[in-house]
Formats: sequence, structure tokens, C-alpha cells
Amino acid sequence: MTMVNHVSPAGYQSVWADLCGVSFTQGWLDANGISTRFLHAGQEDKPALIMLHGVGGHAEAYVRNLKAHAEHFNVWAIDMIGHGWTDKPEGAREISHYVDHVLKVMDKLGLEKASFTGESLGGWVAARLAIDYPERVERLVLNTAGGSQADPVVMERLKSLSMRAVEDPSWEFIKARLEWLMADKSKVNDDLVATRQAIYAQPGMIEAQRGNMALQEMQIRQRNILRVEDYGRIKAPTLVLWTSDDPTADVTEGRRMASMIPGALFTVMDGCGHWPQFEDAQTFNRIHVDFLLGKEVPEASTV
Repeated sequence: MTMVNHVSPAGYQSVWADLCGVSFTQGWLDANGISTRFLHAGQEDKPALIMLHGVGGHAEAYVRNLKAHAEHFNVWAIDMIGHGWTDKPEGAREISHYVDHVLKVMDKLGLEKASFTGESLGGWVAARLAIDYPERVERLVLNTAGGSQADPVVMERLKSLSMRAVEDPSWEFIKARLEWLMADKSKVNDDLVATRQAIYAQPGMIEAQRGNMALQEMQIRQRNILRVEDYGRIKAPTLVLWTSDDPTADVTEGRRMASMIPGALFTVMDGCGHWPQFEDAQTFNRIHVDFLLGKEVPEASTV
């Protein structure tokens, strides 16, 4: 008689375990000519929430957050232009290109207004959108967001890891790129590596990644960077969420960002790197949902 081993390897986690109990759909929509891939959860008569990933990323950045947020919101996690399984037009991508794409997605979905949460590049895009289109933004969460500084060491490290991972989408290089995001490297599971490996192995992805890395070039970054006067124009209630071990900037920079936004709240999650929504989803979801619902957030403070 053959014995079956039902014991999972130590620490193994599956994306399907993350999505257990979640009624969600994956699909593509035509955002004015840009085929855009999305994950959707929640009822469409609830307030809209759009989740924006970081550079080189994809909607799976939020697989551990869909269930908690779908109870209260009409949730859309999208692959931004040039990323994931969304179309990848030629050329360098600057913040205005991402903002324009997100607006086209909103228009296609019939969303006049939404709350936004953005991680890294996604936070940069969400902040710019809130600055230029305040009528489209209900509430705003900037999660280890980019856009406030230009650190050449971080920029070069991010670019080199990202390009190596698409030029040679081996398990080793994809895993190294993902581990850079995490304080606890063991949080990078096989499902996540395999998902990104499939994305990075797409035809044309090397050229697309070059376009995605444009903001790591100093001249391009400087003309896209958000300055004091820009942050000062944000009208939406805002939470700046930082982490103790973010590899792109320390807590001081997160606090500085929050100080430039009128009335912003600021909070720090301990033991996390650049993906707190994935590394400690339980804590993130509690803080995040409470803020988006307009409840008091005990972990947050005004700056």
C-alpha cells in the first residue's frame, strides 16, 4: 500500500491558500486600446478601491488583501501599463503614462471616483493622480511609496536586479529580485517566484522592462519627482504607511513625505520591508481597512 505524504514542506504557502474563501475574477479590459489585466473582488455597488503595485510588479502583490477588503469595497488590483499581463507599448514610461492608464481603466469601469492604495511606484502614481485629479480620489494610502527622493544607490540596485531578472528569468534571479522586497526572505514562496517567472519570460519583456526602468534614470526621475508644493495639493484623506526595514528609504523619509501632505496620518509596520501588505497581511489589512472606512487607526499618528 502506497503511503501519501500530506505534510507540506516547512513554510510553504500557496497563492490558492491566500485566495481561499475569496470570490474573485481575473480578466482583461480594454482601457482605450490598452489590454489591461485585473483581479477583481467585492460587489460593484460598494465603494471602489484600486490597488497599484510597484515597478516590475503585478496584481499578485495584493493576493493576501483581496478577501479583507472585498467585504467593504469594490476592489480592483490591476497590472499597470508595461507590467504583468497588461499591454507593453514601446518607449520609456514616466508617471504621466501610468496616471493616464489608470484614468482610462476607471473610465472603462465607469468609476467616477475611487480610493487608491499604491505600493512603491504605485504610490507615486496614486499620489500624482490625487494631485492632478482630486475629484477622482476618495481616500489615499501611500505604502512605502516612491516619488519623494532620488537615491542613486537605490535606483541602480533596483534597476540592476530588475533587468537581470528579465534578461535571465531563472529561478535564482527571480527569487533574488523578490527577496529584495522582503525583510524576511522566507516570505518569498514558490508560487510567487513561479508567477513572476512566467511574466518575465514573456516575449518582448526585456524591452518592456527597460521602459519600466526609465524612472531609475536620474534625469527622467528628477522631472517626475514630487516636491513639497505637489504633496501640498493633495486634498484626499491620506495615510502614509512605512516599514521598519524598507530597502528604498528609511522611516525618516516616510515621515517627511507625510509631513508634506495636509492632514496626513503616518504609521510604521515593524518587521517588514517593501511589501508589508504581503509580509504581514493581517496587520496591514486591519490598519488599511480601518483607514479606508474612516475609522480611527490606533497605529497611526498625525505629523
